[in-house]
Amino acid sequence: MRNVLHYVMILILVAMATVLVSMGFDAIGLMPIEASAQSVPIDWLFALEMKATAFFFALIMVPLLYSLVVFRRRKGETGDGEHIEGHTGLEITWTIIPLIIVIALGIVGADNLRQIQSADPQAIEVKVIAHQWDWSFEYPPGFSSDELYLPVDQQVVLKMQSLDVIHSFWVAEFRIKQDVVPGRIIDYRVTPTLLGDYVVRCAELCGLKHAKMEKPVHVVTKAAYDKWVAEQTEAYLLVQANPNPDATRGEKLYSQTGCKTCHSLDGSKSIGPTWKGLFGSKVELADGTKVSADEAYLSESIKDPNAKIVAGFNANAMPDFGLILKDLQIKDLVAFIMTVK
Repeated sequence: MRNVLHYVMILILVAMATVLVSMGFDAIGLMPIEASAQSVPIDWLFALEMKATAFFFALIMVPLLYSLVVFRRRKGETGDGEHIEGHTGLEITWTIIPLIIVIALGIVGADNLRQIQSADPQAIEVKVIAHQWDWSFEYPPGFSSDELYLPVDQQVVLKMQSLDVIHSFWVAEFRIKQDVVPGRIIDYRVTPTLLGDYVVRCAELCGLKHAKMEKPVHVVTKAAYDKWVAEQTEAYLLVQANPNPDATRGEKLYSQTGCKTCHSLDGSKSIGPTWKGLFGSKVELADGTKVSADEAYLSESIKDPNAKIVAGFNANAMPDFGLILKDLQIKDLVAFIMTVK
């Protein structure tokens, strides 16, 4: 009878501890707000796992602490505790039950993944390019932006690629984290459900300035999105109709495409050569030769950075911006570099 009372007391304490630990997890607020359709099944599965964690934590700690208190050695006791042999039935039980739980979680997780990756044939497509240490976004018919605009309640498929190392696209409020692997185009599907401004961050350690690799994400109404796309398209087509290099546009690209991350304008040392006084100067290369920094050299250095390595700098430090920028944009950048004295 006494043993039954101990079991009953332990079960009651386990239930109480499970509820309290679960309430503690909820009170902490581990997850940010849900801002996508995909975040709903993810958060549901996460909540299920946290409740299971609370239960198993209680199932381990409560009997342990209960035994330490109730079955402790009392003053004057000198004998050994009761000798207990193994119990085959118990061992089989605690092997089979976890196996069933793991299989069940695998099935639930697979269904969760199916929901997240469900494709909408009407999804909007946006191209995403990742490189050290920046993101750029390209929309049809070809204009680029350094900010990601998404329409609310409309699935968007991001066609992501990396130009150098592995990066990872992560908007905490969308929940989905997707690695971007060099040499592959990775699909990332998201349906934003909450208007607002968010931030995309790289969640894969990718080098010196990994912590600064973030860009704004704006979830707007469909009308606002269509208006923004129309304005950007009009400006893009206007530039294409008048394809003359423009230093002002080049200065904007300097900030938008991440050039400022590695190239200073004031002569200060950085990851890449400074642009101050670069145009028209003599540049010493790693092989000891010197070349003139004319328009052809600057254009080649943007399109194929490893063609001529500047002395004192490393190869493969700069991605091939010929894959990111269009010819006119490269000309705009060269025009801007020519003005930096």
